[in-house]
Formats: sequence, structure tokens, C-alpha cells
Amino acid sequence: MSERSFEALQRELEEIVGRLERGDVAVDDAIALFRRGEELYRDCVARLEGAELQIEELAPRDPGR
Repeated sequence: MSERSFEALQRELEEIVGRLERGDVAVDDAIALFRRGEELYRDCVARLEGAELQIEELAPRDPGR
């Protein structure tokens, strides 16, 4: 199974947020969606932090700073 892109994770998270905001899901389903949303959020944050570290490694260093 290939890893999903950041954009795919973000889209799923946005869909979950939309469903929860509409409030048209049963309580048990809302809890499951919330848990999945937390998982997706953590994955997105980890990817962004990883990308930030990669950018910092690639950015030229200014010795005068």
C-alpha cells in the first residue's frame, strides 16, 4: 500500500470537519470521525514538520546571522 499524499490526508480531514460541523451524524459515528480527524491532523503536522526540516537543511546558511 502506497503512502497517501499530504493533500489527500488534508482533503479527508476537511471532509471530516465538514461532516462534524453539519452535525448530521450519530454520536458514535461522530466520535469515530473525531478520532480519525485527530489521527489525520497528527499525520499532517508531522509531514509539515518534516518538510520544514528538509527545507532548513537545503537552505543556504548565512554565516553572518
